[in-house]
Amino acid sequence: MKVHEYQAKAILLENGIPIPQGGVANNPEEAARIATEIGNTSVIKAQIHAGGRGLAGGVKVVDSSEDAIHEATRLIGSNLVTHQTGPEGVPVNSVLVEATASISQEYYLAILVDSNAKGPVIMASEAGGMDIEEVAANSPEKILRVTVDPIVGLQPYQCRYLAYGINLPPELIRPATALITNLYNIFESKDCSLAEINPLAITTDGSLIALDAKLTFDDDALSRHPDIQALRDIEQEDPLEVEAINAGIAYIKLDGDVGCMVNGAGLAMATMDSIHLADAMPANFLDVGGGANEEQVAKAFRLILSDPSVKRILVNVFGGILRCDVAATGIVQACKDATNLAPIVVRMLGTNMEDGKEILAKSGLNITLVNDLSEAAQAIKEASQSS
Repeated sequence: MKVHEYQAKAILLENGIPIPQGGVANNPEEAARIATEIGNTSVIKAQIHAGGRGLAGGVKVVDSSEDAIHEATRLIGSNLVTHQTGPEGVPVNSVLVEATASISQEYYLAILVDSNAKGPVIMASEAGGMDIEEVAANSPEKILRVTVDPIVGLQPYQCRYLAYGINLPPELIRPATALITNLYNIFESKDCSLAEINPLAITTDGSLIALDAKLTFDDDALSRHPDIQALRDIEQEDPLEVEAINAGIAYIKLDGDVGCMVNGAGLAMATMDSIHLADAMPANFLDVGGGANEEQVAKAFRLILSDPSVKRILVNVFGGILRCDVAATGIVQACKDATNLAPIVVRMLGTNMEDGKEILAKSGLNITLVNDLSEAAQAIKEASQSS
């Protein structure tokens, strides 16, 4: 789960990490009031769950309360389109109004879960304020990495290594060590998957300050953090993903046009690989679960049908607790009121698979039954050509 910048910064401040003076505004008048309180010269930042705001016009420096009203009016209620959003953009319902800072140097600092390291990795770089992916691609030597043993925890010498490695001034090594430690404590205690400060700046008076912040939390750990759950902004999330969460379905929207439904995460990965072998791209990850009933299968299939980007559908069910006839009945139920159905390719194996295939064959739907994933890939290709 993602949160807004102002929410992330509030958590940083609670944990001893300095941030600029400011506040969040839900209307232009509030923005003007905050700008006046901090001395008029301020920065207005659109609050959305996406990066690239500056290039998209979502971050503006203003010199007066009148300019603050103007920029807040322009942003609040609009949809901001960045390189990390779809072409329709995401809604801006609030802006962060902050005091500007006199900066002498910018750095990058982040903690994330690294699957290769099997634990948290801290990254730091002198190339702060830039797209870190670009830095990693063009100048990987500028990024320092430290792997933290989750049993032992973060050690002070690791913080000092990072601080010296990015050439912080000697007098800031101790403050930087404290700051990195505090950020790691947030990462660990809040079950984050990402904690990022970019840029982490040195001001002209020699202080460290987090000018921007991003926190992402592990969805599977949210039950332990009702305070974090309360920060959720569903208007920033994909409507289909929100619907899936409310229905208890594991669903992630992707960029392709082949909708897929399976009953198992590993099976889902194999299914998406098969879609790639068909020179296509999956439109979603959808795991209906091993113990789903007809109604849950129908709900899951309706999610796929409601996605306008889906042109073909691949169902891959391995019958166990979820029997194939139950899955087939759920699919037929979901398609009853649907119009302009996309071609459906179904592979069923396991408990009651013959019954399931018979239900689908007699449904009158545009369904191609296959026996394995290689046949499924070929059927997906043929469905593309026919459509």
